[in-house]
Amino acid sequence: MFASCADPGSLDGAMWLACYLTSGKHMAFYASFGTVLVLLLVTAPVALACGFAGAVAARSDILPLRWFGRAYIAMVRGIPDIAFFLFVPIALDQGIEWLRHQVKCPDWDLPVRQGSDFVVCPAAKMPLSSAPQWVHEGYGFALAVLAFAVVFGAFAANVLFGAMRAVPRAQIETGEAYGMSGRQVFWRILVPQMWVFALPGLSNLWQILIKATPLLFLLGVEDIVYWARELGGSKTSAFSYPHPDWRLYYFLALLVFYLLLTHVSEMVFSRLTRRLSHGQATLAGDALRKAQA
Repeated sequence: MFASCADPGSLDGAMWLACYLTSGKHMAFYASFGTVLVLLLVTAPVALACGFAGAVAARSDILPLRWFGRAYIAMVRGIPDIAFFLFVPIALDQGIEWLRHQVKCPDWDLPVRQGSDFVVCPAAKMPLSSAPQWVHEGYGFALAVLAFAVVFGAFAANVLFGAMRAVPRAQIETGEAYGMSGRQVFWRILVPQMWVFALPGLSNLWQILIKATPLLFLLGVEDIVYWARELGGSKTSAFSYPHPDWRLYYFLALLVFYLLLTHVSEMVFSRLTRRLSHGQATLAGDALRKAQA
């Protein structure tokens, strides 16, 4: 990073530490914090959309659709997260490659399943071996987002389904009495009012999603856990910056990062809950009315 860092062996003290903390691998470590934040910002709305679709399906009047929605909620909630995080990316990756293999290599005469190996023709690999590194990383990140969205979408579906049922029935009947159609009642009465009931559950779900981001390490994404373990391990004189086992300090930095992130999240959700509770017939709304009296 600095010109004086060209020869790490000649450095000591504060200069050595400054050069060490600004090395190329440390820049990748700092960038991985952004990877976690991007994962959260992308996964949260996708998971919420999956959850909303699952909740709507679970309360549908169409029997197969209702079965599908409730099965999605029950099945995904009942499977350990790690198993699903590992299954979804692998299954989806192999499914994509198998489809590409059927299209691009119709003359391939070898079996795709060869013992425990999954082998497709080079043209069907996803992404191609000749693709740039950022394509491989982006593809892995997209599979990770999908896995997170499917799992946490099921939890969100359960929260939203309960929130929809918590909206007072009298509100629905009033809309019907005014001649609103079922769709108008759903979008103008049920959906706007359900959020105040769903917010506590969604807040907890967001915190769980934050705590689950280290699972990116299991999916092959170079996240903060990967770099903390990589950089914190003891380095011999074969490396530019030899040092003993410093993983304690690296993981302590991760602890501070996650505590700050969850604290900020709590503040945001607390303010959002207060705003949505105005005029609502809930405990939070009642507390606001008493405070203003």
